[in-house]
Amino acid sequence: MRQIPIIIVLLILFFVGKTIEAQQFSSGNFTGDETTLYAMNKQVGQFIKRFNMEEDQFGKVLSVQDSKYRNEVLRKNVLPNLFDQYNPRTSGTLKNYFIEDVTKKAAPVFLQFLDTNWFAEVSAQFTYQGEPVDLILFLTLEKENLGSKWVLSNAYFNQLNSLFPFADSILQKQYFLHPQSHELDFMNLHKALEDPAHIEYYASQKYQPDYLTLFFYLMKNKQLTFEKIKSVKFHFLQIDHWYFELSYYNRDDMNSGWLISNLIYADEKDKKELLKTFRICTAN
Repeated sequence: MRQIPIIIVLLILFFVGKTIEAQQFSSGNFTGDETTLYAMNKQVGQFIKRFNMEEDQFGKVLSVQDSKYRNEVLRKNVLPNLFDQYNPRTSGTLKNYFIEDVTKKAAPVFLQFLDTNWFAEVSAQFTYQGEPVDLILFLTLEKENLGSKWVLSNAYFNQLNSLFPFADSILQKQYFLHPQSHELDFMNLHKALEDPAHIEYYASQKYQPDYLTLFFYLMKNKQLTFEKIKSVKFHFLQIDHWYFELSYYNRDDMNSGWLISNLIYADEKDKKELLKTFRICTAN
């Protein structure tokens, strides 16, 4: 039997040793060493724990008795790493104001998993009238016995939303029922019912189309069929005066995983408008 030259053996041992030393891993298109793996927020729950400083940079969940648990100094160091550092919307001075606001010594702010003021946004592909279409579904958490569950809170489908454009004040003056209509047994109601293109103008000014019910109707009648999930992101409105989005980034560096991808200073009025997008009922 021919002996393998010693130089080849040494080279094999060298490269095997370097591979073990690097502790390399792969996740989809992502490759990196163990340090990067620990640094990335692999799950949304992990992002929340790290935002609150309830988990360290090595993925260890901290007990309440641990001196690092919700430590304000450590938290100020960790929070900048939870932002998309390549995005101008999340890498400027606004980020610093946000961090200062949530880490105030007198009243620090933490994220709560069971708080209803955060939403999942799921972009999905469906088939409608034989053609592929994209829908956006919003979901929120709802208490269930001793736990919780995700429930559909709203839907956005361009073909449906276009049926209900913003009310035109001029048209509202044109399409209405006279206040004395009851004296005529509402005989003039045919004017509204025979013109479906403008029928919503006969509703209250407070009327808001319920797109989620329309979505359910189309699904039940098999006019709309699900194909696949395309992407997921999250919207957080838990923190007073702030709104941020959470998106997933698959990168070959430390700034990867679930990161804050958009940050806006928003007052309560702005938040109420946002809530109209995420759920059909804005009542808490």
